[in-house]
Amino acid sequence: MRKLLLALSIILSTVSIAQMPGARGMGGQNMNVGHLYGKVVNSKTNKGIDGVSIQLMGSRMDTATKKMVPATIKALITESNGDFSMDNLPVMGNYTLNISSIGYKPVNQKVSFNIKMGGGGGMEQMMNMVDKDLGNIKLEEDASDLGNVTVTSTTRLFEMGIDRKVFNVDKNLTSAGQTATEVMRNIPSVAVDIDGNVTLRNAAPQLFVDGRPTTLTLDQIPADIIDKVELITNPSAKFDASGGNAGILNIVLKKNRKTGYNGGVRAGIDSRGMLNGGGDINFRQNKINFFLNTMLQQRKSLSWTTNDRINIGLPVQILQDGEGINKGYFGFLRGGFDYFIDNRNTLSVAGNYMRGSFKNDSEQKIDSIVNSINKSYNLVDQNSDGFFQNLGTQLSFKHNFAKAGHEWTADANYNGSTNENLNFIQTRTFQNVSTRSVLQQSVGGGGSSNVVIQTDYVNPFKETQKIEFGGRVSIRNFENDMDQSFFNFNTGKYEISPAITNRYQYTDKVYAGYTTYSIKLKKWSYQLGLRVESSDYDGTLKLKSASGADSNLNFRVKFPISFFPSAFITYKLSDKEDVQVNYSRRINRPGFFQLMPFIDFSDPQNISVGNAGLKPEFTNSLEFSYNNSYKKGANFLVSTFFKHNTNLITRFQYLDVNPDTVGYYSTSDSLPYNSFINANTGFTYGIEITNRIPITTWWDNTINFNLFNSQINITDQKLGALSNQRTSWFVKLNNSFKLSKGFSIQFSGDYYARTVLPQEGGRGGGNRGGGGGMMWGGGNIGTAQGYINPRYSFDIAIRKDWTWKGGNSASLTLSMNDIFRTQINSTYSESPILIQTTDRRRDPQVARLNFNYRFGKFDVSLLKRKNTKAEQGGDMMNMQ
Repeated sequence: MRKLLLALSIILSTVSIAQMPGARGMGGQNMNVGHLYGKVVNSKTNKGIDGVSIQLMGSRMDTATKKMVPATIKALITESNGDFSMDNLPVMGNYTLNISSIGYKPVNQKVSFNIKMGGGGGMEQMMNMVDKDLGNIKLEEDASDLGNVTVTSTTRLFEMGIDRKVFNVDKNLTSAGQTATEVMRNIPSVAVDIDGNVTLRNAAPQLFVDGRPTTLTLDQIPADIIDKVELITNPSAKFDASGGNAGILNIVLKKNRKTGYNGGVRAGIDSRGMLNGGGDINFRQNKINFFLNTMLQQRKSLSWTTNDRINIGLPVQILQDGEGINKGYFGFLRGGFDYFIDNRNTLSVAGNYMRGSFKNDSEQKIDSIVNSINKSYNLVDQNSDGFFQNLGTQLSFKHNFAKAGHEWTADANYNGSTNENLNFIQTRTFQNVSTRSVLQQSVGGGGSSNVVIQTDYVNPFKETQKIEFGGRVSIRNFENDMDQSFFNFNTGKYEISPAITNRYQYTDKVYAGYTTYSIKLKKWSYQLGLRVESSDYDGTLKLKSASGADSNLNFRVKFPISFFPSAFITYKLSDKEDVQVNYSRRINRPGFFQLMPFIDFSDPQNISVGNAGLKPEFTNSLEFSYNNSYKKGANFLVSTFFKHNTNLITRFQYLDVNPDTVGYYSTSDSLPYNSFINANTGFTYGIEITNRIPITTWWDNTINFNLFNSQINITDQKLGALSNQRTSWFVKLNNSFKLSKGFSIQFSGDYYARTVLPQEGGRGGGNRGGGGGMMWGGGNIGTAQGYINPRYSFDIAIRKDWTWKGGNSASLTLSMNDIFRTQINSTYSESPILIQTTDRRRDPQVARLNFNYRFGKFDVSLLKRKNTKAEQGGDMMNMQ
């Protein structure tokens, strides 16, 4: 009888809802996005109660009297375990939750979504707040008032969390149809060079995707699937302590969880005839949420290089002039599902697959001048083919306790990649009247895998206090094969050169645990953390002798347990402004390429060799930030920073015997070598200023200014005492114009003053090669002495938007990068053995046309309880 009455109540409430117009807001969008859920339990046994009647009472407009009258908004009965859930609730109104069951005292509880339009906090905060866990409701006791929930309808360009800065890039126009590399060009504080190499405060950051390390590079991530970018310039104890000389660049991918189905398709073409296309689909019903997105992109890259080198020790002047064409493609597929076991337990499975190939053709003329009589030149034709692929999977579980913010998560991540390369180099040498031709072949390949298992526990045991702790195990395997051979015109066969042929593999294991404690005292917020890490490093180098016999050279480095503290202190000056000071200690362990004492001869002009005696470097970082949302839609953020490195790993050059005894280059007695060394100390300090302001209702302006100084000090028996320091700066400008009839324009530009070469000589996640030891497109030689000359460029994009009834929309974007053809990467480097100047230009003035069509109803009910840990990239505890 009770269930019959409840069923009748539900029918009546449904009729009432049908008569109630949906609340509108946020530019006319439907505001029925509220979500309430919880559990009804017996106050004595704490066991769930089956069949409890729950009614949400509110008001509706009476069409006859044109007045608001009481109405039942929604009604239901609890499940067998006491769970209940109400979706698609209007957020514009005040409600009463009536809970009753035979044998229990009724409970009446006030609930409201009190929207304050134009408030701060961003779209992410609004999404979290419209999703409310009411906890365990005990029928024999009165429940406390939930209080008001504040949401906002505006998405700020950037937000400052307690340990990161978040940049919302979903609406960035100039990166449409491109990759994450182009997205980074519009992120304040991030510097991107001509090859897509990214630096943060003059060092290469760690690349994360959805809060976890990845083997993907920036140019392998489509820009259209990126939701936001998080800059963690000074990571807390919650994050991996490695990569100490720079912070973390976390890319958060889009993952819709909208009721029903929705998605989109996109396609584009550039001025070189290269096509790109993709699409995404999301479907949610009952306890399953499924998502899938894909992209296929063709590429054609053009580059021009001039190089002037003087070998002081030989002495020889070498002039290089070359150009290259690289064509290829890459495809990306990502999908997964969430299974909502009940209101507080979610299981998520996700995966991504990426593959691509490239074909590189380049021509070079190399003039070698010893004196006015002894001159020669080489014509070098290089053809290479490469293939690469990446597979990533993730399994996540999240449990929400009854108390808001109290949760436990566990996830396992796998990321693996493989690559293959085939490279042919024909060198024709002309000296006086003699001519000689040499054919060199390089066959390479390899792969890597990274397994990360992590668990995290968060407990806000008081309203103003929170404790977090967790553990992490990371195991990475890497292997690489490279065979170098030269064609023997006498025998008509390729002969392997053992001295420059290698096979190697390594395993890197890192074990870590951390804890953080956060507390808020009036206007002060504190977060203190401590991380403990140890690691093992095992490597094997397989050598081939002249007779063809193989031998192994093993390396093992066991890094001792190290402690990494962190501290964040925030003071809230007002509702719109706050200041923060933070500190962290981190480590940068040398990698296998840096440790391996074997010669990399893939570029005969720039031989590389590792240093088995390298030690890990430690970095102490201190940062002070001030953030002010001084008017609606505006932000002013200023940060000062200081980094001190001990045992800084940096590159240096020296002259040594030529290792090649088979090929053409064996005629040289000695060659320059690039290797690594621990500098005594390194210092970096500077200031960053970012200001975003809506100049008018149709013009938004964002400017970012960075001023910094980098210094490296080296004392070595071979090199003596060296010091390299330079003060530099760069500025980035971004203008967005909203015109009539759905048109908008984005105009951006940047200028980089003369800068000291990056301390680590790293590639910053932007390597566009296929791996296997082969890197095409060129790059800088990092040394203890050198700088990058000033450079600047401008990009522009214009977009037309269409919106139809029902929520469907479309856009057409026309963009061009480096519109004035000013982007030239010019570097100067010197060492005791050479002086070198290099000028490179790559892919100027490429126009792109992209079309994007979206279907499905707009719905912002991204439910916090359903977010996996990987999506959040570690919770932002915004306690300001």
